[in-house]
Amino acid sequence: QVWQIRLDMHLLNHDGNITDAASIAGIVALCHFRRPDVSVQGEEVTVYTPEERDPVPLSIHHMPICVSFAFFHQGTYLLVDPTEREERVMDGLLVIAMNKHHEICTIQSSGVVMLVQDQILRCSKITAVKVAEITELIQKALENDQKARKEGGKFGFAESIPNQRITAFKMESAAVDTNDVEEQAGEIIAKADPPAEVFANPVLHTPGTAQIGEGIESSWGDLEESEKEEAAEEEGDSEAVAFECEKVETEDTSTRRETKNDEPIVLSDSEEEEVVILEPQEVPRKTR
Repeated sequence: QVWQIRLDMHLLNHDGNITDAASIAGIVALCHFRRPDVSVQGEEVTVYTPEERDPVPLSIHHMPICVSFAFFHQGTYLLVDPTEREERVMDGLLVIAMNKHHEICTIQSSGVVMLVQDQILRCSKITAVKVAEITELIQKALENDQKARKEGGKFGFAESIPNQRITAFKMESAAVDTNDVEEQAGEIIAKADPPAEVFANPVLHTPGTAQIGEGIESSWGDLEESEKEEAAEEEGDSEAVAFECEKVETEDTSTRRETKNDEPIVLSDSEEEEVVILEPQEVPRKTR
């Protein structure tokens, strides 16, 4: 026997970045939810009412929180928690879900922007900070709700409706002046810190391959330290064996050499020849 839990979200109004808001609302709802307590004796399952036993919370091991990043100018500028108007003009969106233990749960990228490794790492570091702050706020809200319930005070919708907290952030439609938008944007960009150098356009070497940035030097061809030591040992052993097996004899005056017919050949004084005499012996071979 298992519990089947369904979570439905109804969107009333939003001003952008609905993914992050929905993830926070969903994880808070699951943490706040209480199921009826049960007992199992053999094949008999008993579900207790809230009056008989207090409901129990779900077993939630961690809270994955989504943080969204909007990119502009082909990834040159990034913005956390974009509004609806900013989402209309952004080039791409990156959503990272992470828990407070710095474990990445999911990454989703959309749009026409191509990101490099440094940008993704920068976003992940920002996500770690934001997730820690949001998780702390969620835990405090749950503790305050539990404390209010024990004291018998107002909580949930009963507390929010009189104070108009549900509709406090509603906004009336207003006209937007777009005459000096380009000048204002230019001033903001001029005052901002210069962005890090990015490579938005990939370098296509051959069909099916691409390169973004310079990268680092490849170390695939380098031998491991152990392999280098073995190669040096083999080279030293081979030189020692060759030195033992090879004897060079040089004669200053004349040298006699026996032919197959046992006829001596006399060389003049001006001729010099190196005679190599190899003594038959067994040479050990080193196997790898």
